[in-house]
Order: sequence, then C-alpha cells, then structure tokens
Amino acid sequence: MWAQLGGEPAAVARTEDAVANGVPVKLYWPEGEGPHPVLIWIHGGGWVLGSAAASDATARDLSGLAGYLVVSVDYRLAPEHPFPAAVEDVMAVAKWVSGEIGALGGDITRTAVGGDSAGGNLSAVLANELPGTFTLQALVYPATDLTHPFPSYEENGEGLMLTKDALAWFQGHYLGEDVDPKDPRVSPLHADAATLAAAPPALVITAGYDPLRDEGEAYAQRLREAGVAVEQVRYEGQIHGFFSMPAAIPEAREAIDRVASALRRARA
Repeated sequence: MWAQLGGEPAAVARTEDAVANGVPVKLYWPEGEGPHPVLIWIHGGGWVLGSAAASDATARDLSGLAGYLVVSVDYRLAPEHPFPAAVEDVMAVAKWVSGEIGALGGDITRTAVGGDSAGGNLSAVLANELPGTFTLQALVYPATDLTHPFPSYEENGEGLMLTKDALAWFQGHYLGEDVDPKDPRVSPLHADAATLAAAPPALVITAGYDPLRDEGEAYAQRLREAGVAVEQVRYEGQIHGFFSMPAAIPEAREAIDRVASALRRARA
C-alpha cells in the first residue's frame, strides 16, 4: 500500500544496504559528485511498525530532490524491543555517521536529521541528545508529548488514519508500564529550556486533522521561545500519514518539496 501511495520517487544515483554500529540502514546517494550533505531519516510507525523499506520512496525523494546522502534507519521495534531501544539505535547510527560517512562520500559538517510521526519523535530526541551535530531537524507530524494533553487529541481521535485507541496501543508496546512518559527521551516537549536552546533549526509540519497536531505545534513554539529558528507549517485539510501519500494527495508532494527545500538551504 505504501509503495503505491508513494508513487514514482525522484531518481537517485545508487543505493546500498549497510550496518551502522549494529543497526541496519539503507543508504541513498544523489546524482552528482560528492561529498554530499547527509540526512539521517527515521521512519514512522508508532515505534512498532514501519521499516526503511516501507519509507523507500520518501528516502529517494529527499535524496534526489535535496541532493543528500540519505541514511534511512531500521531501528529496533517494540514490543520485542521497547524504549529505549529505538533511541539507542538512532544514537548508534548518528555516531556511525560521524565516523564513517566521510569515506562513503558524505560531508559530516553538513548533517541533518528528520522523520515522520514516531520518526519525528526520535529525530527531535536525537537532536536534543547530540547538540551541535545537525544543521536542521525536519519533523513531520512528530509525537512530542506522550501524555497528549492537547485539544487535537480529542478532536481528531476517532475515525481518521490515527486514532486515540491506536496511539494507546502503540505507546503501550513502546513504553511498557515503568517508563515515565514525561522523560525527555520519550517526550521531547518536556526537555528543559537549556537543551532546547542548543537545538538546531527546525522545520515542523503538522496536519489539521491529526491528533498529534497540537503537540507538534507546541514543540515548534517551545523551540522558538528557546531562540531556535523554526518554520512551522500546518496542512489544514490533511490527516496523519499524508506525507507518505504523494501519489494520492497533491499536498503530500508539496510537503515533500518543502522539506527538500529546507534541506537545500541547510546545506549551504
């Protein structure tokens, strides 16, 4: 389904499967001569579903359109591997990128991070855990506060792509019973002001009919208050998941182009 909804992606020069400090990744090289800026892309799926293979079209689009060497991460999934396994895996990949990507044609001085949904959550966590590492964080309808104290959680919690019941199911598998949902490595909205002040510039995309809409926008506002440059865009008529559906939803193509444009600016 995702392959069909993703449509025909942008062309890339080549791809390769690799292992980054024990974590499977898929690499995408853009056309042209390197060294290329690098994007660590982290897929969504509620920390339970999804894969680098399922987000292949998105990785190809961002590599081809933005001119980045994309490192798409196959982090461990819950419930077999609950928190903090996913955080540990994206940290391991970031450390691998810092040591190895130069030999593969990447420019470590121009590294960005991004992801959608749970991947947006992990991207924000990674940016906060590794200050000074990234030129941009591209967060597509990210989960930023797993207590969900916002109106959109109720307003958009039933009958759409992502529901309150589904969120409870995902989070139950990811967190188990003993993890504090306000831990900043779980809910980056609860990071302290000093941590957020050290965060890289951000592009935050939200969807009007998404239960996660308000927490994504609250995170953008907290970053602004901490002095971070933020571009925040709400796609009013869209649902959670639309970013992966450019073959069916024209605004998804617009959103992908927006992320690619932000990445091109960040590599300058």
